[in-house]
This record gives sequence, structure tokens and C-alpha cells, in this order.
Amino acid sequence: MTRLISIDPGKSKCGLIVADSKDKIISFAKVIKSNLLIASVKTLIAGCQEYEVIIGNGTTSKEHIKNLKFLGQNLIIAEEKNTTLRSKERYFDIFPLSGLQRFLPKEIFLINVNLDAVSALIILEDFCNCKFIVLNSLDTKTWQK
Repeated sequence: MTRLISIDPGKSKCGLIVADSKDKIISFAKVIKSNLLIASVKTLIAGCQEYEVIIGNGTTSKEHIKNLKFLGQNLIIAEEKNTTLRSKERYFDIFPLSGLQRFLPKEIFLINVNLDAVSALIILEDFCNCKFIVLNSLDTKTWQK
């Protein structure tokens, strides 16, 4: 089993996703401060024999890629065009509206939600060309920190 780590890089915050390549299950999702990215990646790969780190090629990615060069061939640069726009729709795939809310415009429910982790998920899904499973047991607050 290969651990997949996907990053949506940003100037002040980054989306970070960890998934299992075999079962296609997301085990970790968080939005972190950009200055914590390197330490977070090192923690996530510690003791892991097989891993790949996929990073989007968008906002401030050059600086993050430079800082992640220690990963060598395990660092993969992926296209992230339109992931921020697409993350809104994917967010509602993961957290569907219910009751009367589903008849209201979805946009009114995303006012203060950080979608960086969802963007990292889209980068991963595009790279692997498949959808990943987000378990109900995953703490949904990690998507909004």
C-alpha cells in the first residue's frame, strides 16, 4: 500500500490530504498554515516505506516545491487548474445539503469555508483519475481549520 499525500499549495495556507492508494480512502484532511507544511509532510511520511507526495502547480507552488526537494522522486507536480472553482461542487458531494437547505443556492452555505483541503482532494483525484472515499468517521472540522 502506498500512502498518497496531496497538497494544494497557497501563500498563507495549504490543503493537505492523506489517502490509501489501494482502498482509495481519505484518512486525513486538514487546512494548515503554509509555514507548517514541511514539518507536517515529514511527520506524515515518518516510518512510511512507500509514499508519493502530489503537489499542485498553482499559487506559490514554486517555493513549496523547492522546500520539498528532499522528497526526490516521491514528489510529483500535478496540474491544479480550476481546482478552487471545482472544490465548491465536490464539497457538496462530500457534505450534501439536506431538508429545505437543498432547495437554496449552494453558494450561500460556503461563505467562510476554507476549501483548500477539498482542492487537495481534487488534485489527488485528478492525478489518480478516480474518486476517493471520505468516511463519515473523518472529522469534518479538519476541512474548515
